[in-house]
Amino acid sequence: MGMSMVTVLLLINGLVFLAELQDAGPLVQWFALWPYGLLAPAEAQSGAYPFWPWQLVTYGFLHGSLLHVLLNMYALWLFGTRLESLWGGRRFIVYYLTCVLGAALTQLVVSEIALLQGGAAYPVLGASGGVFGVLLAFGLRFPETRLLLLFPPIPIKAKWFVLGYGAIELFAGVTGTAEGVAHFAHLGGMLTGWLLLRYQGGRRRRW
Repeated sequence: MGMSMVTVLLLINGLVFLAELQDAGPLVQWFALWPYGLLAPAEAQSGAYPFWPWQLVTYGFLHGSLLHVLLNMYALWLFGTRLESLWGGRRFIVYYLTCVLGAALTQLVVSEIALLQGGAAYPVLGASGGVFGVLLAFGLRFPETRLLLLFPPIPIKAKWFVLGYGAIELFAGVTGTAEGVAHFAHLGGMLTGWLLLRYQGGRRRRW
C-alpha cells in the first residue's frame, strides 16, 4: 500500500522548505508566482522577476516562514485526509492542484490591477490556495462536523466555519487588511473548488 497523496504533499512541502532555508533566493526567483505584467508600465515592475508558466503550480510548494508552512500543512492534513478517504488519491490530487492553479490565475488578475494602479510587483508563494479549496470541500462534504477553534476555543460546525472564513478573507482583501497576505488568491482557491464540485455534481459524479 503506497503513501496517500496528502502524505506526499506534506513531504514535498517539507523538503522544499528545507531547501529554502539553505538558499531561498533562486527558488523564489524561479518558482514563486510573479506578476505577468501584461498591461502594466515597465516602471511598475521594477525589481520583479519574469513570470513563467510553471509558477502557476510551483508557487504552491514554497512558503515564507516556518509558521506559514506549519499552518498550511496542518490544515492540509486535518481536512485533506478525510477528503482523500472519501474520494481516493487521484481525485483528491486533481482537485487540490486545480485549486492551486485557480488561486494563481486569480492572483495574476489581482496583481495586474494593482500594478495598473501604481502598486509594486511582488511574488506570491504558499499552499493556501489549495488548502482553502480543501477547506471548502470539507465544509460541503461534512457540513455538520464540529470543529474546535483555537481562538476562541469554541466548537463550530464546518459549514459555518467555511462561510465565516470566506467572509473574513473577502473583507480583508477588499479593505487591504493584513497587508502581505494574498487574500484574493485564497478566495480564488475556494471559488475554483466550488466550481469543480458543482461541475462534477452536474455530471452526476460523486466528489
